[in-house]
Amino acid sequence: MTDSQQESTVGRRTLSRRHLLLGGAAAGVGAAVAVGVDLVQRSGGETGLPAPEFYPTGNDTEPFYGTHQSGVMTSPQAHVTLIAYDLLPGTSREGVERMLRLLTDDAAKLTLGSAALADTEPELAVVPARLTVTVGFGPELVKRVNPAALPEWLTPLPAFNRDSLADEWSGGDLLIQVGSDDPLTVSHTVRMLSKDLRAFATRRWAQSGFRRALSSESPGTTMRNLFGQVDGTVNPAADTEDFDTVVWQGDGAGWMAGGTSFVLRRIAMNLDTWDKLDRSGREQAMGRNLKNGAPLTGTKEHDEPDFEAKTSLGFPVISDISHVRRARSENTHERIFRRGYNYDEAIGDGHDSNAGLLFISFQANPTTQFVPLQKRLDELDLMNEWITHIGSVVVAIPPGCTEGGFIGETLFR
Repeated sequence: MTDSQQESTVGRRTLSRRHLLLGGAAAGVGAAVAVGVDLVQRSGGETGLPAPEFYPTGNDTEPFYGTHQSGVMTSPQAHVTLIAYDLLPGTSREGVERMLRLLTDDAAKLTLGSAALADTEPELAVVPARLTVTVGFGPELVKRVNPAALPEWLTPLPAFNRDSLADEWSGGDLLIQVGSDDPLTVSHTVRMLSKDLRAFATRRWAQSGFRRALSSESPGTTMRNLFGQVDGTVNPAADTEDFDTVVWQGDGAGWMAGGTSFVLRRIAMNLDTWDKLDRSGREQAMGRNLKNGAPLTGTKEHDEPDFEAKTSLGFPVISDISHVRRARSENTHERIFRRGYNYDEAIGDGHDSNAGLLFISFQANPTTQFVPLQKRLDELDLMNEWITHIGSVVVAIPPGCTEGGFIGETLFR
């Protein structure tokens, strides 16, 4: 083959390869354009992404005004921050009223996605993402306004044998629960409301928790705690007569009619020792299947546990000291409505984890509903091997209010 023939052959090969590459690139561009056009046509938008209505929106709001405060039977949001405050010594009855009026006004604005009165960053208020603000009163606040109105149950819970309570997670004269599906909204709301309280109270503690991110699971899916357990299966359904009986105080409750009580227990979980337990042991401790939360005698989460069922060796399928058995009472009045949140914070001294559960419960009367339940768990519950209660709070959640009024106004009548 001559030099000219080789050159011609190389040239043809070079051109052929270029043609192939350029042709393939052109085909790829054409295909991409075709796919993009198809997506645009199907979505109605020029980005080629699904139409906006398929995405959750931060514009969703929860009502602030009403018979009951929001944040109780509201479908739990993904993020929550709980803040407790102690009233300043000089905060009088009149001062408490001014504080609550200011707090109510700003909370109502923020839940609608509007800026608070003295908001220096109003741009951070425009995404409410189902924001709720729930306000609770400790014993001291009630005494400052109307000592005779102090409910008998509004007192710290009795001491339990397995408690290791710390002041930094317990007590408080005023409690605010801020919940939203957006953590930035929670942070901004807490900051705005804290500004309102500076002249009346000092912060005692703050605790933040989380659930699964918005839309990561189907609505109504029971949350899981950091042990991997389905947590909160047995709960009365909102907006039912059963829920009303368990949670809300009736007309005979005076200023608390339409309100409820709030219990917070900060529960430290020892994830390091839990990791050493095999799956069967974990399920026996709880009395439920880890995969879907079904009782060990059932197949679905909401199946009724059969505490009489026995193994082939004659032992109970669900241990008598399992958590699910100890939490159950034959007294139907000993029930609560719970909404828990996980927490996971900086590594503690000498430990690999500092995590646990913010156990929140609402009930008409904690003395007759929550305390008997907790006593049974405190006395004998397999889960006690891996948990410790390190914080405890009881407050009154007054009823809601109408526009122009303020949270807690019934206490001043």
